[in-house]
Amino acid sequence: MDLSPAVRNLKPSATIAAAAKAKALKAQGIKVYDFTLGEPDFNTPAHIQEAAILAMKSGHTHYTPSGGIPELKAAICAAYQRDYGLEYKPNQVVVSNGAKHSIHNVLTTVIGPGDEVIIPAPYWVSYGALVELAGGVCKIVDTSEESGFRLSAEQFRAAITPKTKLLLLNSPCNPTGAVYSRSQLEALAQVALDSGVWVCSDEIYEKLIYTGEANTSFATLLGGKLAPQTIIVSGVSKAYAMTGWRIGWTLAPVDITAGMDNLQSQETSNPCSISQYASIAALSGPQDTVEEMRVEFAKRREYAIERVNGLPGIQMPSPGGAFYAFFNVTKHFGRPLGAKGRVVHNATDFCTALLEDAHVALVTGEAFGAEGFVRLSFATNLDTLKAGFDRINAFLGG
Repeated sequence: MDLSPAVRNLKPSATIAAAAKAKALKAQGIKVYDFTLGEPDFNTPAHIQEAAILAMKSGHTHYTPSGGIPELKAAICAAYQRDYGLEYKPNQVVVSNGAKHSIHNVLTTVIGPGDEVIIPAPYWVSYGALVELAGGVCKIVDTSEESGFRLSAEQFRAAITPKTKLLLLNSPCNPTGAVYSRSQLEALAQVALDSGVWVCSDEIYEKLIYTGEANTSFATLLGGKLAPQTIIVSGVSKAYAMTGWRIGWTLAPVDITAGMDNLQSQETSNPCSISQYASIAALSGPQDTVEEMRVEFAKRREYAIERVNGLPGIQMPSPGGAFYAFFNVTKHFGRPLGAKGRVVHNATDFCTALLEDAHVALVTGEAFGAEGFVRLSFATNLDTLKAGFDRINAFLGG
């Protein structure tokens, strides 16, 4: 049977594919330093685990409302009031099976054939695929190292056409770690307000910022004027070390929320009931564990910045958030690398040679719309980072 055109043209997730290559080498008994997946290495905090156990013992193992249980929706609304002063009602919340699922819900609900979605590059690997699955057209706008990989208001305005429906923005950003300042976001918000373009603000890394500034949620900008045309996406995966629990959410105007809820009712019935109760504990319980993890990530970030900038021929804009180092390796194209003297010509070649020769796994920047770059996740312990960077340095002839 022939596959549908949408699935036939769909590329697999590059981050998952890179991790699979690393796992294949590990299965052969080879020690691999794997920096591919964006996943905290911490265990889910104990009080969240205990809430899940209590939920199971209390019989919360059945279907729930398709868009999430009322208690979790209320907890999400309370968290946004606490953290940002934003007023949302439970009927503006859809709880999903992770932030990726939430973005799929957004795009499938609001994007039709031919609608353009502006995406600043570098971008998270799944954005383009999810836009295309919804029938939309990706309008990629390149950002630069000099700008810290941030979209400017002028670039945003110039990219808008009569077909533009949505800006898909990610701050802090995967893969670059770029964090937009409030003034930079205000400038983007003004363009959105003037043009009527909607904004889907992917804020999944909102708790992991190292610049000393608090995160700015897009819906707070321009005195809240942007809230009626903003869709917020977030979840518990990164801040609470709950990647496997698969809980994300959207906050949006009521009519869009109703559409996403209806869509999800046909797709998945509901998010995991046990994970939903655990997420209530994450959002409503003590937040000190979030800060403890952020502080540890900050130490790893400082180490990663020092080591990347110490690699021969490589410099990098400092990532202000998330847990990624994204750096340019083009100066090493066309020259012999590693003990085998391999000559590489692009970032994919570079990552393949580094994995096969030095047993260090990174993700090619091609997957993020940025040829010549690679992404390293520093969401692992310092000993592993040191050993991995030592191998990268030796591979580059340092």
